[in-house]
Amino acid sequence: MTSLVIVESPKKIAQIAGYLGKGYVVEASFGHVRDLPNGAAEVPAKFKGQPWARLGVDVDGDFDPVYVVPADKKAQIAKLKKLLKESDELILATDEDREGEAIAWHLVDELKPKVPVKRMTFNEITPQAIQTAIQNTRDINEDLVDAQETRRILDRLYGYEVSPVLWKKVMSGLSAGRVQSVATRMVVERERERRAFRSASYWDLDARLDAGEGKDPRAFPARLLSVDGARVAQGRDFDSEGQLTGSEVVHLDEARAVALADGLRERAFTVLSVESKPYTRRPYAPFRTVTLQQEAGRKLGWGAQRAMQVAQRLYEGGHITYMRTDSTTLSQTALNAARAQVRDLYGPDYLPEAPRTYASKVKNAQEAHEAIRPAGETFRTPAETGLTGDEFRLYELIWMRTMASQMKDAKGNTVTVRIGATSASGEECVFTSSGRTLTFYGFLKAYVEGADDPDTESDDKQTRLPDVAEGDTVTVDTLEAAGHTTKPPARYTEQTLIGELEKREIGRPSTYASIIQTILNRGYVYKKGNALVPSWVAFSTVRLMERHFGRLVDYAFTATMEDVLDEVAAGREERPSVLHSFYYGDDAGDTGLKRLVEGLGEIDARELSTFEIGDGIALRVGRYGPYLEGPDADGVLQRANVPDDLPPDELTLDKAKELLANPTGQDRELGTDPETGRLVVAKNGRFGPYVTEVLPEDAPKKEKPRTGSLFKSMDLETVTIEDAVKLLSLPRVVGTDPESGDEITAQNGRYGPYLKKGTDSRSLETEDQIFSITLPEALAIYAQPKQRGRRAATAPLKELGDDPESKKPVVVKDGRFGPYVTDGEVNATLRKGDEVETITLERAAELLAEKRAKGPVKKTTRKAPAKKSAAKKAPAKKATAKKAPAKKAAKSTATKTTTKKA
Repeated sequence: MTSLVIVESPKKIAQIAGYLGKGYVVEASFGHVRDLPNGAAEVPAKFKGQPWARLGVDVDGDFDPVYVVPADKKAQIAKLKKLLKESDELILATDEDREGEAIAWHLVDELKPKVPVKRMTFNEITPQAIQTAIQNTRDINEDLVDAQETRRILDRLYGYEVSPVLWKKVMSGLSAGRVQSVATRMVVERERERRAFRSASYWDLDARLDAGEGKDPRAFPARLLSVDGARVAQGRDFDSEGQLTGSEVVHLDEARAVALADGLRERAFTVLSVESKPYTRRPYAPFRTVTLQQEAGRKLGWGAQRAMQVAQRLYEGGHITYMRTDSTTLSQTALNAARAQVRDLYGPDYLPEAPRTYASKVKNAQEAHEAIRPAGETFRTPAETGLTGDEFRLYELIWMRTMASQMKDAKGNTVTVRIGATSASGEECVFTSSGRTLTFYGFLKAYVEGADDPDTESDDKQTRLPDVAEGDTVTVDTLEAAGHTTKPPARYTEQTLIGELEKREIGRPSTYASIIQTILNRGYVYKKGNALVPSWVAFSTVRLMERHFGRLVDYAFTATMEDVLDEVAAGREERPSVLHSFYYGDDAGDTGLKRLVEGLGEIDARELSTFEIGDGIALRVGRYGPYLEGPDADGVLQRANVPDDLPPDELTLDKAKELLANPTGQDRELGTDPETGRLVVAKNGRFGPYVTEVLPEDAPKKEKPRTGSLFKSMDLETVTIEDAVKLLSLPRVVGTDPESGDEITAQNGRYGPYLKKGTDSRSLETEDQIFSITLPEALAIYAQPKQRGRRAATAPLKELGDDPESKKPVVVKDGRFGPYVTDGEVNATLRKGDEVETITLERAAELLAEKRAKGPVKKTTRKAPAKKSAAKKAPAKKATAKKAPAKKAAKSTATKTTTKKA
């Protein structure tokens, strides 16, 4: 008997086949085997006349989807069908989440097996797990399939109905999404808060006190707490407009703080109280998807996508359990393995009497897997795995977290000391000092969690204070006035945005990495260091969404949709009714998507993309990016491009005026071209300064003005009409090659000056050579062997250290596409927001890892046209497939037939 086992990834084939042994043929589906049509060209011919064809979903009926097999999957489907004909049963071993369940269903519907079908699921790729899974197969869970299908159709309707509005009113190439639009709104709202924020200054006193001879430690820090019984104002006492919110606090300015410091340095300080309390810190729960992504960001400096890519490789390699999970539960086998290892590595004193369990904090936690942990009945230490690079670092993180989750609490003491003194001017001042000591490290021996706020003290940090008692006298070592300013709310990082999405119960943890990558790729957000900064395009898009699709970007509504999908997964809601309510509205009066799109009315695109800065200056989002428009110091209307890397909250009125003082886009008339008689002007464009001719009003529409970029040695303010005419004359004909008869030209290109002869190009050393090089000199260059690839390698701009994965030195270099990082094997261009001066090794490693994950660029080759006879043989049914699952199709067909007879 032969069983065909289909998994998702080809990387699982070898291991699973080895664990199953003879009689099993393991093959991969390579992910989804079919999907909704991706564009009009993929819509099957029989549906093209339908009004809903562009959506790929029958919104006029029961929202049945139209599925097609993508061209790149047809060969694999054919291979699977061939293998199935030679098999006695079909075993579907796709991932055990909703997505995997849907892939299994699609395989059945597309392959149409005539042999028994079984569903096999496992949480780790180990011999025991695979053997257990093959002995405990089940049927496909159609409720989970329905939930995934409902989500896919919701996302299709949302994207296909709303995105065209963005194309018309904001900018082409944008997209809207049920969760991505909400995530973008969150980032924009944070930037709005930062733009509206007004800082406030406040002062206090920092002291270093001396407890006297014999004390350990002798010196300790203290901070001014109150003056004459009124608490000294701190940052938390000011609102976002810089106003003091508490009436019972004293707001010290610099003068009073300095006077207090001067009046206290020589005074006696007395201990007023000492309060000591024991404290207990419980272990962190084992990793789930969100906490793994967050800790990989905090500890390893990775983005969410990189963390998931590495985790995927660890899972496929049999090193960890499935990495898409909401669960914090460990199986009994895992608990036994963890407790045994804690006892062996840390000793029985660190092992609690009973296994520790953790309740999930995720509402409607689905895909009831285990937490993310090391795979197997016994856990391998990181050193025993043989892993290297990224895989080793992430496995070590998961292993340590799992160990810590089954260890005893950390215990210690906190001490708060209050010290009083009377200033020379009579004010009663109270200082405070806090300390913490650990008496038993417990789980902190294995793992300490990171924090998003860099000012937060780690759980294992200790601050010892001297053993003082009430009434003791201490003296001043140093005492200084300390000034502070309030800070705007921090921008989201990938980790904090993920945390906020989960807190608001928006989306599923397994999708957060792809959502963040989408808003980065679409240009809604870019990274500045680790911070997520929204673009002005995002501001325009969110403004449109809030005004015209407010319900769709409402946080509560988006969270409720997740509850509805969970109801579908549980079999308590039906797909058609959920989709009908979303698209057409419901009895509760909620407006459906269709009415929202059709009832938009007039939208002022210019107003949507205009943001007032002040003093008549406005920022506008244009076709080629944001620019400023407003009067300069002389009242003349000017335009100025906004630098790509200038965050919105830094575009203050003063900055806007500075940019307008050096306007871009303004024409500087240079004179008339003596040959054409046309006016020539100099401009500072988005891609640098250039000269261009002004076409007459009656010029043909197809005629384009000649343009030429200024040489690096030229300046916009000093370029002359003679320079401009020379630039506009390019390319310059140097002469003709006497041997080949080809014309040789000299010109300036995107990557610098060069010669061109037919299709053969050769680089020049300087731009001035374009006008000075002679034919003999050009022929001499062409007589030399052509250098393959780039010109001589330039010295690195910056050395960063060794890459954690390849172990090779990483440097920053200047390339023809701009600065990039490389370890000698992989190159990765710096992104928007990355700067040569500030880029770190962690950020460089992240860019290189993303580039490695994408794999080598595939070279496209032109295919020969298909023969007509072959085209005739292609069966139509291979191109498309309509949903028709074995069980559900029977019910659906029966219902429709009955209706027709009636």
